[in-house]
Amino acid sequence: MRIVREDFEKHNIQIIKLIQGFAEVRFNPHEISLQQIDDILKLSGMSLIINREQRIVEQAKQAVYELIYQMNNVDSIVRKSDYLVEKLGINYQHLSKLFSKYEDTTLEKYTIHHKILRIKELIMSDEYSLSEIAYMMDYSSVQYLSNQFKKETGITVSEFKNGDFAKFH
Repeated sequence: MRIVREDFEKHNIQIIKLIQGFAEVRFNPHEISLQQIDDILKLSGMSLIINREQRIVEQAKQAVYELIYQMNNVDSIVRKSDYLVEKLGINYQHLSKLFSKYEDTTLEKYTIHHKILRIKELIMSDEYSLSEIAYMMDYSSVQYLSNQFKKETGITVSEFKNGDFAKFH
C-alpha cells in the first residue's frame, strides 16, 4: 500500500481511501488517463478494476484471502465454495467462470495456491502440529494435506520443515 501511495502521489493522483486491494482516488483526466493509472498499478503487480465482473473477481480473491489468512479456515464448517457464495451473493459456477475469464488460473487452483502458501507460513511458525494445520486449512486428513502440498510444491512437508528443499529450487 505504501508503494501505491508513493506512486500515486508522484503522479498527482489524490488518494481518498486506501485499504488492502482497494483504492479510491481523484485525478485530473486532462493530466492522466485511466490507462496511465493502470500502468502505475501494474508496476506494483496490481491492476485497475474497470467493470462489475472484474470487481467480483477481486472480491472473490479478497474473500479467499480472508478465509485462509485471517480466519485460518476455522469457521469453514461449510465448504469454501459456500463461504464465497454467501460472501459475494453469486452462484459458485458463475463466480468460477468469471474468475477464469479474468485470471490465468481457476478459482479452485487460486485457493489451493494460497492455502499452500499459508501452510508454509504455519509450518515455519512452528506453533502448530501438522494435524492442527490440516484442521485449520480444512483438510480431511494430514495425508490429504501432505499429498496436495507435494503435488503443488514438488517437495514433501518433511523436506520443507527440515529445509531440505534448496536442492529443488
